[in-house]
Amino acid sequence: MRKWSRMPAFLRCDEVRYYYSILKRKERELKIKFALDKFFAFGLLCIFFIPMCVIAVMIITDSKGGVFYRQKRVTAYGKIFRIHKFRTMVKDADSQGTLVTVADDCRITKVGAFLRKYKLDELPQLIDVLQGNMSFVGTRPEVPEYVKKYSREMRATLLLPAGITSEASIEYKDEADLLDAADDPDRTYIKKILPEKMKYNLASLENFSLINDLKTILRTALAIL
Repeated sequence: MRKWSRMPAFLRCDEVRYYYSILKRKERELKIKFALDKFFAFGLLCIFFIPMCVIAVMIITDSKGGVFYRQKRVTAYGKIFRIHKFRTMVKDADSQGTLVTVADDCRITKVGAFLRKYKLDELPQLIDVLQGNMSFVGTRPEVPEYVKKYSREMRATLLLPAGITSEASIEYKDEADLLDAADDPDRTYIKKILPEKMKYNLASLENFSLINDLKTILRTALAIL
């Protein structure tokens, strides 16, 4: 982790420092976590290379557009990167609706619905883990527009790289259904869902350990199954 004096100005506040102090004491575990991230990301990319190629062919034959969805997201220290996900929506979907996805979103393609159901659209994020922009476990990366709405305490989640999965992701695995019932999905997400998810994310920072990360990965696998 960076020294406190080298943190971006928007992170240097008392609310964030509380979580920084906890994580700083676990710096050795964090180094192991990030080394394991790279090791397993490379191994899984090798294992899933052929299945990912098959998925890529399915996507481009199902609808117009590229294979990947490369939206801007925010990770550690406020760094903006372009996430790798398999495209599950029609071309230029971001300009045709909200930034969040509801259950019966008309922008989702046939192949996209299948990929989303089994979380297969997340596989390319192994590339982001290998690049150091993400981790296997951590707060899901939000778009810059939503990060601007963070409270000071919420900013603490930007002390570590964003994650492929998290306790919040498991608890809100039916998030799309909740948003589908909302009159204004964007407002509902910012005002209701995001603050609740952040409670889980901040608790995960407080209780960080490699064992807890492993438990989260196992719980994610069970939730998908």
